[in-house]
Amino acid sequence: MVHVIHMKRANLVLDEDTLEEATRLSGEKTYSAAVMRALEDFVRRAKARQILELRGSGLWEGDLPEMRGDKRRKKKTS
Repeated sequence: MVHVIHMKRANLVLDEDTLEEATRLSGEKTYSAAVMRALEDFVRRAKARQILELRGSGLWEGDLPEMRGDKRRKKKTS
């Protein structure tokens, strides 16, 4: 299966210092790559927030750590 990515050209007015800092901190080589990375991160966090908002809504019930097989840490006693 081939995944097609559609790109959109946009003319943005951005704060130069913030853009340069974001590019440096992200490790990206171009402003476009830094902006794309920031947008992807924003979308990922917004989706995660939506999932968290479902908690207690009755749409899903279960114990995710148990389903994943997470091991619970035992508390240390002094």
